[in-house]
Amino acid sequence: MSALIVIPTYNEAQNIRGIISALEVSVVGCGILVVDDSSPDGTGDIVRSLQVCGRKLWILERPHKAGLGAAYLAGFQKALACVATNVIVQMDADGSHDPSAVSTLIAALDEADLAIGSRYVSGGAVEGWPWHRKALSAAGNSYARLWLSRGVADWTGGFKAWRAECLDRIEFSGVQSDGYAFQVEMTARAMGAGARVVEIPITFRNRTRGKSKMTPRIAVEAIRVLPTLQRYVR
Repeated sequence: MSALIVIPTYNEAQNIRGIISALEVSVVGCGILVVDDSSPDGTGDIVRSLQVCGRKLWILERPHKAGLGAAYLAGFQKALACVATNVIVQMDADGSHDPSAVSTLIAALDEADLAIGSRYVSGGAVEGWPWHRKALSAAGNSYARLWLSRGVADWTGGFKAWRAECLDRIEFSGVQSDGYAFQVEMTARAMGAGARVVEIPITFRNRTRGKSKMTPRIAVEAIRVLPTLQRYVR
């Protein structure tokens, strides 16, 4: 399968070069699309410096920081316009998602439309999180399962591989969340569109460089949005 990997960035200058290099080694022939929100730390400049002849690396620059969900949707729209791509992968730029696991997610699409890199199925794990982050993640996933489906263990995971035709069936204009609830909403909408969803165990590692983007506003958004997504899964 021909894969395009979408990576949203904001102030990831310390991480982006290493992620790109690791992906090119782990997923030979993949394309990489960085969606940068005009990072003041020069993330975009680093990506442009790596765009040498023959490298399948692109950057989509947005004028200002406008949220994770909006960045992914912009990247997805750009990726879907690439007719040579039949798999779209989404992942973080901070090192939390292991580039070597991308091929496993893509392979899982032989039997599925959406493959989620899951921390909470057998074989999955989280490394380096303080207790309060673990508690927050566990609470978020429990809340999602309460309103949505117990058939998904890691609703809030953001490491995913999509069949392009599955992603194309989702009406982006109707997506209402922008923070980490975006991950939940996209999976719910995929299920509502009849997608076959599988979870593949991954090890999620806490970032070692740069600053987390988690804020109280993001948690409040999730509490508000999740109950409205029931219609997609029940």
